[in-house]
Parts: sequence; C-alpha cells; structure tokens
Amino acid sequence: MASWPLSAYSQSETIIPQQVSVVGSGNRALDSYFVGLIADRAGPNIELKLVADSQLATVGNEPVVTIGPKAFDRLRREKPNVAVLGTLIERQFLDKYPHEVSDKISAVLYDVPLIRQALTGKAILPHVTKVAILVSPHNRSLYDPLLERLPDFGLKGQVFIVTKQEQLIPTLIRALNYGDLLLGTPDGDIYHPRNIKHILLTAYRRSKILIGPSQAYVKAGSLASSYPTYSSMADRTAEYLIYYSANGRFPPASYPEDYNVDVNRQVARSLNIPLSEPEQLSNIVDKLLLKSSQEVSDD
Repeated sequence: MASWPLSAYSQSETIIPQQVSVVGSGNRALDSYFVGLIADRAGPNIELKLVADSQLATVGNEPVVTIGPKAFDRLRREKPNVAVLGTLIERQFLDKYPHEVSDKISAVLYDVPLIRQALTGKAILPHVTKVAILVSPHNRSLYDPLLERLPDFGLKGQVFIVTKQEQLIPTLIRALNYGDLLLGTPDGDIYHPRNIKHILLTAYRRSKILIGPSQAYVKAGSLASSYPTYSSMADRTAEYLIYYSANGRFPPASYPEDYNVDVNRQVARSLNIPLSEPEQLSNIVDKLLLKSSQEVSDD
C-alpha cells in the first residue's frame, strides 16, 4: 500500500481531531456504508460529517470528501476554494479539473487502470497476444501509455477510431478481426447503454470476448472485469485524510491498491471458455504486475 511521510506527534500532545465534511452521492445506504468504512480506517483523529446539499454553504476551511461525480461537481461550483478529495470518480472525469496543478484537488480513482483490465483478459486466456481498443477521435492519445506497456506482458495493442456513430459496427468488426480480445474503456462516447448491446452481440457472434470496461458491464454480457473494492477505496481515502491532517494538503490522485475480478459464467459457457475462480484470476494479475515492476526496478 502506498504511503507518504506523516508528521509525528509526541504522545504528550493533545490532538484535535481533523474535521472533514463529506458530500454524499444521494444514495443514503451507500454513503453511510462508505463513510463508516473510512471512519474505521482513519481512526479517532479524523472526524467525518455528512453534509446535505442545503448545508454546502456552511462548509468552512476543512477538507471535504465527495462521493461520486455529481457531489464533486456540486462542491466545486459552491465552494471552489476548499480542498477536496473525490471518491468514486474516474480519471477522465477528474481530467476536467486542474488537479495536476492544484494542491486543493485530489482523488481516489474508481475506474480500473487499463493495463490491469488487459491482464484480466490474459489471466483468463493466457494464449492471447493482441488487444483491440475502440476509441473516439478526441481520446486517441489517452491510450498511448497502455500501448507502450502491453509488450512488457507479451501483448500488443491497436486502437480503432470510431469517427461517427454509424461507423461503430464496421470499426468494431475490424477490431475483432485483429484482436484476441476487445478491451473496454471508460470512453463514454463508445461505451454507453445505446451501444453496449450491439457491441456485445457483434463480439459474441465472432466468438470474441469483451473485458471491462467496468463491473457493471459484466451482468450485461462482458466476460469479466476487474473492479476496486469499497474496502480498498476506503483504505486509500483514510490514508489521504491522515496525510492531509499532518501536511495540510493531499497527495496526488491515485488508484486504490486492491482489486477483485467479476466474471460472467454464462458467457464463458457459451464460448466454451474455462474460468478460474475470481480470486485466482485477481492473484494472477497481481503477480504479473508485481513481476513487471520488479523487472523495471532491476534495470
């Protein structure tokens, strides 16, 4: 688990708990559960308080945790100068804000690093060598880091640009003819409810699989997806709050450390694909990533 140097307090000091406001998603059960997880991990020196939308004006100089993109948007409109830690938001959403040059914006990211999703596919089908990726024109450059990393794992990738909606299926067919698997992405121009049925049916008819883009798509027909657990996101959120309490700022945005894998066994049976248990698949991905990082550090 990532760590940052924390300022030490002497045991004789009286520690005043760090006040932290939390702007929820609107789902009371989710908000209460997630805040409880964070509080358990942050300890008694962090005091969390859920605030309603009508109470945003009362938020002072304390740091604020937001749950979900709508809460983040609301807070930034209402209180643009407060230090905010976004949770349950994706990298592409955060990129709309100047987080890389602001010490007041950070996040525990909710989407899954694409290299992990690609390796989820490799854990299921070890023989795969080619990864196909559908992209919209304005997002093309976002996938260069992934394409550079894939060869480290015996994979190569190619992006297929969908220039307009009517070109989705022809472009998808070219992608499926190239790739051993189709890697789903957070690209909202492509992966949205109007498209997903067509993407899945086209892939299924060609005996190809879709990995990702998120756990929600597994039920719809994606073969598998890695996803961050609420526990791992709460772990990282608590770390960030403790760091803020000691240093007066948040570390840069990052992903949580632990992920699970969700699988669609019905799709696997239909395509005659043997599936290991999700925990075993997740362990395979972790080992591949660990081996790669060790090789890089040895260079």
